[in-house]
Amino acid sequence: MSIADLEPEGLEPDGLEPDGLEPDGPPGDGRAVGPPQELVTDVFARGCTSRAAFEVVTSKWASLALLALGEGGYRFNALRRRVEGVSEKMLSQTLQALERDGMVARDVVTTIPPRVEYSLTPLGERVTQKLRALADLLEETAAEGAWSPAQESDAAAAAGAITDR
Repeated sequence: MSIADLEPEGLEPDGLEPDGLEPDGPPGDGRAVGPPQELVTDVFARGCTSRAAFEVVTSKWASLALLALGEGGYRFNALRRRVEGVSEKMLSQTLQALERDGMVARDVVTTIPPRVEYSLTPLGERVTQKLRALADLLEETAAEGAWSPAQESDAAAAAGAITDR
């Protein structure tokens, strides 16, 4: 009797099935051999854990909230006044998502009445530095007169076409 006789039928000597898939798990589950999907760090990959954070950060209200918090800590209503046009509900949801993704810290100060202050975490500060550079570039471009009302409507139409894909 040889070692090959002791291995389960259909498995190669390295423990893989002939098609290179792992043998454990339901048959035909298609799990490829390699690093688990949650370890993939490519924002273009569907399973990348950074993708959800990327979606949050690139939303209008989150970007503006991060930029405002880059100026220093804010209480909720002061932040809402700073980020003109955001509703209370949207700002609350945005701050919760940013806190969940580790970019914003929520500090409850035990006073009467209690105070809540929002500030950036070290990760939030790093992200905000990049956003600030983008915002500065866009503000400079607008100041140079590069944006006209026609271009703004064209840009809005193009953005709609991009999201429709």
